[in-house]
Amino acid sequence: MLNDIAQRLQQLEDRVAISERVIKYAVAIDRADWTMFRDCFTDTVHVDFSAAGLPASDFDRDTFVSFAKTGLSTYAARQHLSPNHIITFSDSDANRATCQSYMYAQHYQPGAAAGDVFLMHGAYTNEMVRTADGWKIERLTQHLSWMDGAPAQQD
Repeated sequence: MLNDIAQRLQQLEDRVAISERVIKYAVAIDRADWTMFRDCFTDTVHVDFSAAGLPASDFDRDTFVSFAKTGLSTYAARQHLSPNHIITFSDSDANRATCQSYMYAQHYQPGAAAGDVFLMHGAYTNEMVRTADGWKIERLTQHLSWMDGAPAQQD
């Protein structure tokens, strides 16, 4: 029984750590805290934003951070909300889990030709792995449901 309680306690702690990592992903974007953003991922991260036009690919973590920083820095402000976390653990590996979460991403650029605000609505599938530095996102899939407005145009 003690082992069962220890396992249950570990899983509760893991749920909190996984959820916090996914939230930090969103908060880091909004704060333009690229160090915090970088810390969310494994050294190689599989990113699938194909619903928004970026084909699925494996990225070196620093390359993905640079990509995100370049694309998101064009906005004067951003707000990413990541609620409704559903976490499931692998049946075969206690060091792997999946966190499904909603995505509500607001991007503000005053004076943009398509309007000041660009909104993305959908969800994420965050495939997580426990590392020596805690839970990290190893695979990130964006599921885009709909958009309002249009992204800022690059010059």
